[in-house]
Amino acid sequence: MSDPFFHPISGQELPRFAGVPSFMRLPYLTPEDPKRAEVELGLIGIPWDAGTTNRPGPRHGPRQLRDYSTMMRRVNPASGLDPFALCNCADLGDVNPNPVDLHDTLERVTTFYKAVAAQGIAPMTAGGDHLTSLPVLRALGADGPLGMIHFDAHTDLYDSYFGGYRYTHGTPFRRAIEEGVLDPRRVVQIGIRGPMYDGEDIEWGRAQGVRIVTIEEFFERGIADVMEEARDILGDAPTYCSFDIDFIDPAYAPGTGTPEVGGPTSFQAQQCVRALEGLNLIGADLVEVSPPFDPSGGTAWLGVNIMFEIMCVLAKSLADRR
Repeated sequence: MSDPFFHPISGQELPRFAGVPSFMRLPYLTPEDPKRAEVELGLIGIPWDAGTTNRPGPRHGPRQLRDYSTMMRRVNPASGLDPFALCNCADLGDVNPNPVDLHDTLERVTTFYKAVAAQGIAPMTAGGDHLTSLPVLRALGADGPLGMIHFDAHTDLYDSYFGGYRYTHGTPFRRAIEEGVLDPRRVVQIGIRGPMYDGEDIEWGRAQGVRIVTIEEFFERGIADVMEEARDILGDAPTYCSFDIDFIDPAYAPGTGTPEVGGPTSFQAQQCVRALEGLNLIGADLVEVSPPFDPSGGTAWLGVNIMFEIMCVLAKSLADRR
């Protein structure tokens, strides 16, 4: 049972529209706070989108996700899991980005997450564009390559953009594989779809051993069958979960920079994440929520619900390893 200090404030104690927003209404702890040493699952924002190549905006995602997360409650009705009872959870704040220097920000993120990992904290990250995953993986995979379950409309395995630029939101996992922080034979990508530049990213990924599940295969086989195969591939070794909000059809999540039609529903996305229970999860992210493209806020509300679903299986994984 977790320490009550790390439990979210109930909406029956303080109205959800009141108070200073933190992720899931959890305590906010600075790096200097002594209670940080007791945290097991830390929520972190990376408000940065310098890897975006077309429609920017995810730098504003963490702030809106924090605000909308105040509406969340404790218990998952499908699984019965209460992540806040399973482990000590807290909001660890944002990584401070350098909006005019991409490589400086990459270093800042890696340094931040190395400190988090050294304290034994499993991170749940809110991005930011998908390039934010690379420096996180550099920190978490420093001692050996990780497996990854990746929900996305795109592989993010491109080599470069605009004549050789190698660091964009379309290249993070190619770099991570090349740098040895991801084991391509334990990477599963689900939901891939949409018009392509040339297909080289898919060819390269499959040549490395990445399991790429297109949206056509996903729907033909069904969620249960696809997720069973994913669990078999990932096994019981350390695994990271990366969830791009554009995995979900833009009818449900229009607030993202690179939407692709023909994706799963909100409920199907929840089912996919719930099927991760039992994996050895060591961290996760939810990226590419772009508030300027959804004035209603519905995409952010969906995003925090997916974050909660991931937190449930992540917290269960942490509790099972005690």
